[in-house]
Amino acid sequence: MCGIIVTVEGEQILRIRGDEHHPLSRGYTCPKGRALGAFHHHPSRLDRPQRRSAESGGGTIFAPVPRGELVTELADLVRTTIAQHGADSVGMYLASGSAFDTNGRRAAERFLSRLGSAQKYTATTIDTPCKPLVAELVGGWSGLTPIWDHEHSKLLLLFGSNPVVSHGHSNAIADPVRRIREFRDSGGVVIVADPRRTETAAASDLHLQLQPGSDFALLGLIVRELLHDTGRRNEVAQRVEGLDRLIVAVEPFTPGFVAGLTGLSEPQLMDVLDAVRRAGRLSALTGTGTSMANTANSTEWLLWALHIVTDSADRRGGMWFNPGFLMQFDSRTWEASSGEPEAGPASRPELPRRFGEYPCAALASEIESGQLRILFVVGGNPVTALPDTERTRAAFSSLDALVVLDVVETETTALATHVVASAGQLERADLPWLLDAYQLAVATQYTPAVVAAQHERVSTWKFFAELGAELGFDVLPRGISLEMADDDLLLDEILRRSRSTAEVVRSAQHGLVESGAVFGWVHDFVLPGGKWRIAPEQLVDQLAFDLDQHIGAHPHERPGSADQFILIPQRRLRTMNSQFRDVSAPGARLEVPSAELSEVDCARLGFCEGDRVRITSEHGELIAVTRISTHVASGCVGLPHGWSAMDVSRLTSTEVDVDILTGMIRQSGLPVRISLVE
Repeated sequence: MCGIIVTVEGEQILRIRGDEHHPLSRGYTCPKGRALGAFHHHPSRLDRPQRRSAESGGGTIFAPVPRGELVTELADLVRTTIAQHGADSVGMYLASGSAFDTNGRRAAERFLSRLGSAQKYTATTIDTPCKPLVAELVGGWSGLTPIWDHEHSKLLLLFGSNPVVSHGHSNAIADPVRRIREFRDSGGVVIVADPRRTETAAASDLHLQLQPGSDFALLGLIVRELLHDTGRRNEVAQRVEGLDRLIVAVEPFTPGFVAGLTGLSEPQLMDVLDAVRRAGRLSALTGTGTSMANTANSTEWLLWALHIVTDSADRRGGMWFNPGFLMQFDSRTWEASSGEPEAGPASRPELPRRFGEYPCAALASEIESGQLRILFVVGGNPVTALPDTERTRAAFSSLDALVVLDVVETETTALATHVVASAGQLERADLPWLLDAYQLAVATQYTPAVVAAQHERVSTWKFFAELGAELGFDVLPRGISLEMADDDLLLDEILRRSRSTAEVVRSAQHGLVESGAVFGWVHDFVLPGGKWRIAPEQLVDQLAFDLDQHIGAHPHERPGSADQFILIPQRRLRTMNSQFRDVSAPGARLEVPSAELSEVDCARLGFCEGDRVRITSEHGELIAVTRISTHVASGCVGLPHGWSAMDVSRLTSTEVDVDILTGMIRQSGLPVRISLVE
């Protein structure tokens, strides 16, 4: 969420740079932000609505269609399908692109709700469901997102997180190199636990190169040792429910035992423990390195337990919960959730429905079974994002209708029956509504459209409003008709419930900050009975299961064969999932997907830089190009997500290693074999 200055000539985006007056980003913008102009003028930019007309040897042929005709056709199809098969025969997948389109996201979700369908899927269940799960079970609400108190904390622990590249996973850390440097200059200590010496690890005080998937054991050790202090244990007992269960659950994590699981030495473990004790309160974050692993829930839970045991949760010097400038969560009345899931999808009843959505692992089976016949895809490229690529492609190809709303052609638009050319980020006014609580301050920024939407591109909200009207119901907020609606009128509905007025927010050209970190509102208004549920039975049981699985799988799930590795995920600086793969900021290079391997392993196997290798799991294979590195641990291979040419989802399964509590499939810590392509 960085402020940018855009230089325009007519409809041409000439330059994008950081806004030096923006209070949070302070002139910084990442390569993706600077590439927005190139993305806006993308050679594969969608300009008009299209309908699949034929198949040929060269692929699918699309023909332009007037939007009114397309809307009428889709309304008839939706109406007929629901009449024959029920509301759940129509579904929707919402992804990262929709997170940056407030009006579009709200209209899309309202449209699905008005249909009465439960078939909602989002990118959350691909890489982060452990976060809302643990928040709900421990804190009573899935929307609690811990934010780094960068102004007051003295210790920052990072597990499988590389904010120098990712800019924070659920924490919007603008200009991360400068933030970390300022934190350390003020006396703060940064410790990174990661199998790879990441860019963040290189900027830290201590890097712990532990084995993939073993982060939970390190956290279990720290919590165990802290709770051996009787005074601390008695103090914590006043603030939590279930402390005895936690004490029993972490008892196996002795220093010697954890050293064996993590590959770290006992002195290294004691160094971390000593740093925690010296700091008193602390901040700790996880990233996709842990949240995409099969131990994700245990790691996230023990991270929360560490915050609570050290009295760092919702407290100055630890982690805070941003109540939002737009959302104002601290002014609402809360009833704590029990954390019990709803019934799962008909084709996969063993998978849970949580947070108002089904897990993406069920999407293909819902289509194959005939439960789901029409799918709307909003701002995403699920063909490269979802697990089990070939199954996903086959399922999508069998749909009665696949309606894709996007700004550029993707692997998913190529399979669509109908394509809607959406207005892009620079063509609409917006607010950071969905990302409101992820920022390092209680802040917001209104951004006007930089240029008008060209050709026949349409705002996502307008398309769903028109489709809803054709079906006989309203999608827009009460009192706003389709004829009178525009971006600003819809955003005013949000601003009326915010911490300021529409006039004040719009006039703040460089963004508006109400305050830095705020503390105490979660304790006062959200916690069940005013206490943290520190040891939910579901998480205690899963920790025991993870521990048994991990012990049985070691060392490192590799039985000793020279070609066996553990896959770890990576972020890339110039891409966001499948976006920006083929465009870059002026003068910048494109990202090139590769498999990162250690020098030691490449020498052992005879691999050279740029060699083509075959990476095989129990579920599939891909071809990748090697990149020899001194940063990744021996026995690990780093692969980025979202590339069709090197699609890591081909290695995953929607049936095996699916988490019972969230329905997430395993994408980190996955055993693979690597061989040279002859």
